[in-house]
Amino acid sequence: MKFLKELKQLVEINSYTANKAGVDKNGEIYITKMIPLGFEHEIFERENIGNHILFTSSKKEGKKLLLLGHMDTVFPEGTFEGFSEDEEWVYGPGVCDMKGGNIVAIEALREHFYKYGKIENIDFLLVSDEEAGSDDSKLITAELAKEYDYALVYEAAGKDMEVVIGRKGAGTFFLDIEGKPAHAGNNYALGIDANLEASYKLQELVNLTDLEKGTTVNVGKIEGGVGANTISPYAKLTFEARYTSTNERDRVLKKIDQIVKISYVKGSKSILSGGIQRDVMQPSHEQKAFIKNIEDYCKVKLKTERRGGVSDANIVASAGTVVLDGFGPFGDGDHTKKERALKKSFKERIELSAKIFEGIAEGKI
Repeated sequence: MKFLKELKQLVEINSYTANKAGVDKNGEIYITKMIPLGFEHEIFERENIGNHILFTSSKKEGKKLLLLGHMDTVFPEGTFEGFSEDEEWVYGPGVCDMKGGNIVAIEALREHFYKYGKIENIDFLLVSDEEAGSDDSKLITAELAKEYDYALVYEAAGKDMEVVIGRKGAGTFFLDIEGKPAHAGNNYALGIDANLEASYKLQELVNLTDLEKGTTVNVGKIEGGVGANTISPYAKLTFEARYTSTNERDRVLKKIDQIVKISYVKGSKSILSGGIQRDVMQPSHEQKAFIKNIEDYCKVKLKTERRGGVSDANIVASAGTVVLDGFGPFGDGDHTKKERALKKSFKERIELSAKIFEGIAEGKI
């Protein structure tokens, strides 16, 4: 498995999202692997984060396919680094999320190139900020996605090699609450308690959760107040909403707006900021047809699943492009120091991807 040596090279270069030098060094390695396959590349230069890279092939009549990956990982330098392996697994930051997935895509492209001598109608976008929410790259991804019929995202496969057909939408919000300070002993009635207002709003926000519909609202951080003897003049809630349908998105957003406008503590004022980062990825009839085409051509049965986490597949789906996710190797422990990927899953995913590329080339997918 020569490609595991290539994975090792990438993993041993720290590419934490904020480590621009490390992300860009990874990017340079990807460029050296893609140029021999006939790809041209465009670099989207960035000052404070790594550069994004789009690799493009020549075009002909027929369906066009976009592959997506990200170069960044979640671990700062010195926290979790290095590559190791045993008989079954490889270990290290990014082996499944998602340097391992990027290697799957590149190795499958190699197999396709060796068979056909060229690659057409298949492009590959690598972004540098997915782990931080894709705030910079999502506009690039959304605009590009509109130019393609299909997209495959190389996040990790499911435990039984499932591909992902749905992901929750997610938004992060910040609620700043203004009260009025007063001495808690001498002038209690003159104060406006921002902390108390925050407590009412917290409960109302959490009550928007509907587990049966897959909707959750989590207030993950609370700030506020000065000290025990002072009525709190300010408070801040940081919260997240996740949802599985556009109907639930609209319900939650409407309710959040209502909660913000209500002053449970008379005289308090609230300001909401933040918003939806990645909208919901919902299964569709077009996606179902894409899966059937893959199954018929590749003579496989694709297992599918939905996930609560988000990826750049959400952005592609919101742009209206048919997308499937989870085409990387199977792994677990991602975002922890126990991240690993199953060696044998690489081969399976490479073979499936190469066969899909063949179907695109033959005009049968």
